[in-house]
Amino acid sequence: MVAFIRSLYILVLVALLGGIIVLFWQMEHKQPAISLNEFLTSLENNEIAEVSFKGGTIQMKDTFGREFTSFTPDVPALLPRLLEKNVVVRGENDTPSPLWNLLGIVLPVSLIMLAWYFLVRRQVGTPDKGDGDSDGKISLALSTTSVTFRDVAGVPEAKEELVEIIDFLQKPKKYGKLGAIIPRGILFQGPPGTGKTLLAKAIAGEAGVPFYSISGSDFVEMFVGVGASRVRDLFRAAKKNTPCIVFIDEIDAVGGHRASGGASGGADERGQTLNALLVEMDGFSSDETIIILAATNRPDILDPALLRPGRFDRQVNILPPDVKGRLEILKVHTRKVPLARDVDLENIARTTPGFTGAELASLVNEAAIVAGRANKKNIDNTDFETAKDRILMGIERKGMVISEKDRRTMAYHEAGHAILARFLPDTDPVHKISIIPRGRALGHTQQLPTQDRHSYSRDYLLSRVTTLLGGRVAEEVALDQQTTGAEDDFQQAVEIATKMVCTWGMDKEIGPVSYTCDGVGFLGEQMTSGRYSEETARKIDREVKKIIDECYGRAKEILTREIDFLDQLAEMLLVNETLDREEMEIIYDCAAKKRVEMLREGSAG
Repeated sequence: MVAFIRSLYILVLVALLGGIIVLFWQMEHKQPAISLNEFLTSLENNEIAEVSFKGGTIQMKDTFGREFTSFTPDVPALLPRLLEKNVVVRGENDTPSPLWNLLGIVLPVSLIMLAWYFLVRRQVGTPDKGDGDSDGKISLALSTTSVTFRDVAGVPEAKEELVEIIDFLQKPKKYGKLGAIIPRGILFQGPPGTGKTLLAKAIAGEAGVPFYSISGSDFVEMFVGVGASRVRDLFRAAKKNTPCIVFIDEIDAVGGHRASGGASGGADERGQTLNALLVEMDGFSSDETIIILAATNRPDILDPALLRPGRFDRQVNILPPDVKGRLEILKVHTRKVPLARDVDLENIARTTPGFTGAELASLVNEAAIVAGRANKKNIDNTDFETAKDRILMGIERKGMVISEKDRRTMAYHEAGHAILARFLPDTDPVHKISIIPRGRALGHTQQLPTQDRHSYSRDYLLSRVTTLLGGRVAEEVALDQQTTGAEDDFQQAVEIATKMVCTWGMDKEIGPVSYTCDGVGFLGEQMTSGRYSEETARKIDREVKKIIDECYGRAKEILTREIDFLDQLAEMLLVNETLDREEMEIIYDCAAKKRVEMLREGSAG
């Protein structure tokens, strides 16, 4: 059927091309036309030698050998006059030939079939091949991978848990003698960019077995039954190449909760595909060494039948690496990168909290690009700093025109954040202050923790809220104005205060109660559920406002006391645009000395 449609497709193209050529040829060789009056005049002057009729169309040749065309509505009335002048008269049948009739039927049908073929191909993919694989997007390319655990860093717990899987693949008889059955499936769950796919490839590389990789979205199509067929094709091919590993990336695309009740359309297709996957995972015999690896960042939406023992026996959490893991990842990605002697990977690892493996790889690549743009032979610390700023805050908006008044407002705003971060207890130290616009931000104060934090105290959260409010407070204290630049600061401050009250039970009035949803995403933000009375809602609003007001007052008290430091720091920002922590401390020392001198002069006076 496929060969017939393809042949028909070629035939239609050839026919269309031939028709276009004939049309242009006829237009090029079309005979000139004359009016009926001119034709009759030529006839009376005995200048017409030959006439051919085709319907009402007259094709003629005069006595000089020229050919013309004309038209008459009354052919019978014209015939006696032609015979009187001894003109040769011929007639042609006006009825189309059977070939043209056949073409008039075949051509529209062919075009309809061609349109149908393209529609099916777009929705389903390439049709079945002779070996039974419903190809489509799922090509089932059998491959081996050269990635090993040496290329994976930052997930030591996950690697330790997977070592026995590799040993099982390499020595199945060793465990078979003891009656052990290899785990059917392993589910990697964690945020994007943490190395789930890389870890799956490393397992196949370490075990030295064939590796099938496919995305969950490749199974699901518009037409019901296609996904289930592709699942069967996948496992049929895997069983022919045991021992092997099948990796399904983003399995939540096909393994989500099945709809209750009557489903139709895409939901029904997903349900059938998931059912086929469940059946195939249960259908392994004891001598078929096939391991199903799957990755997702939404394990909360997976169907419970998929997670039960016997299918995905193990669930491995892969979270962003700690400082040691980030250092190991940086070492992996800088193996083939020329580094300058002053590059301190440990310091880079400490100053990149929360970075995933993908983000650290991007950091090294961006630093290499920055160094290459500057025609350097090695990558130094400044290149890494520039790359880090670009990843965290976006590129510099050098072409943005900012008035002097707005620059001064930005300088005091960022100086307010930095001063509060310096004086408040239990805060992350200031790393950099800048009034250079980056991304959507006009300026930024960057704080970097000295170590990874896994939990946050109430004092830390209050200091964080106070620091966020410092930009608006600095504008009021120093410039006696309010601007819209504090919009994002307020949103973050209110979010933290709301979670302190509703999620973390840190408010005395509300007490140790959580008002968050039960069905939140594994990696998503929790939201208040609304499962409380209007009176409780008023209490929550009141307590959140109370936290904001207390932090605002605290920020105003500190910045009013340190007004000299605020003025000098803002003035230096206007000059240099970017200051680091050491420069900030030098400015503070100068402001403190100036204050002492003013106090001495005042006491002496």
